[in-house]
Amino acid sequence: MGKQIMGMFNQGSAMPPADGLQYVFDTETTGLHPSQGHRVVEIGIVEILDLLPTGREYHQYFNPQRNMPKEAEDVHGLNDQFLRDKPLFGDCYEEILEFVGSHPLVAHNAKFDERFLNAELRRVGRGPLQNRIVDTFEIARKKFPAGTRVTLDALCKKFNVSLASRSLHGALIDSHLLAKVYLHLHGGLERKLDLGTTTTKVEVPQQHENTRPVRPSRVLGVPSACELEAHNSFIRGMKNAIWNKA
Repeated sequence: MGKQIMGMFNQGSAMPPADGLQYVFDTETTGLHPSQGHRVVEIGIVEILDLLPTGREYHQYFNPQRNMPKEAEDVHGLNDQFLRDKPLFGDCYEEILEFVGSHPLVAHNAKFDERFLNAELRRVGRGPLQNRIVDTFEIARKKFPAGTRVTLDALCKKFNVSLASRSLHGALIDSHLLAKVYLHLHGGLERKLDLGTTTTKVEVPQQHENTRPVRPSRVLGVPSACELEAHNSFIRGMKNAIWNKA
């Protein structure tokens, strides 16, 4: 699977870096402490541009060259038999570094993943990651009140991000989930509305030329004596006319 996705990466590797380009990633390991000989067994990376996935991703399993403890297998479901024929991290690290370039990396509880990746890089004689790393765990801790659970699962539930596609932890699946959570931590899709530069267009009814004929104003003349007498006679003949009460 990793090789197939790597082929997709090669086809798009000429795409120039752009502002807002970041890489959400996650790892699965044989344990909690690289200092105790634990290794990375899976990595998943999702490319995002302006917080939205671009469709480019990287995924690979690794042979850790050691036995998988049961407690770790219970978390991600990866066992010795499945990982036996997978490549070593040292066979793939150049692909990973080329894929992310110098762009910022995004991870949940990022210190854990950073520590493991740096340990793997030391094994192959490379220096530690130089990328800026964004920790969504720390973002969530600052965003929500103290005591709020900010695990990836808890944040998915809080933001109504479906966990239906995941029964066990997986690096690529969790990277996709985290990309959605990361968007919500920045305000969701609503943040894309740039209200500061939006102008409201008011439709003004079109004024059509008036083609109707213009009639001359009526000129009222002064009534003659006969006309006044006829009017007064008409009024006197009316019963209870208000004019007779004046």
